[in-house]
Amino acid sequence: MRLIKVKDSKLLSPQRREFLAKEIKKIVTASLVLKISASEIDEFLAQKINLNKVEAIKSAEIINILTTNISKAQVIIDCPSNNITAWQNYVIAHISNKDKVIIKCEHKADVNHPVVSAASILAKVARDGEMDRIKKHYGIECGSGYPSDPLCIKFLKTPKAKELAKLGLIRKSWQTWSRDNKKQGQKKLLEFQ
Repeated sequence: MRLIKVKDSKLLSPQRREFLAKEIKKIVTASLVLKISASEIDEFLAQKINLNKVEAIKSAEIINILTTNISKAQVIIDCPSNNITAWQNYVIAHISNKDKVIIKCEHKADVNHPVVSAASILAKVARDGEMDRIKKHYGIECGSGYPSDPLCIKFLKTPKAKELAKLGLIRKSWQTWSRDNKKQGQKKLLEFQ
């Protein structure tokens, strides 16, 4: 991975990520990107399973799938939690073949380990592709889909965004979504008279 100079996917242009994703797929023996829908995330959150735990569950799911036919594997994961030990234990609790897997979780693993950078690139390219597919299918421009994107914020205030939310394509639990929609949906006391 060092030879093709993979690094944190957020530091790369979309074109560079796409190029590197093709190169990575030529090198690795196996890879897997799991897609999780907005409505599925909302369901987890409704059950009081936060995003860090969702990430741990999905990480374990990938590990379970990729280690099915392997006798031993070492896995390095970029930890989203401040409590690395607790998060790592949560991942391990969801691994079905615990005796086959050695887990190492750390902050900034995508910066410190090229294999984690490669996984980050594959995931980001898959996300970008999914965003492009949604934009084309629904004939919309919603920017990157990140809360820091002014185009995304503007789109979330449109009737089309409400339609996509009903279809489960926008997380209703997303603070950026709920904040704007609560404002629009709340009535003033005088409106009830």
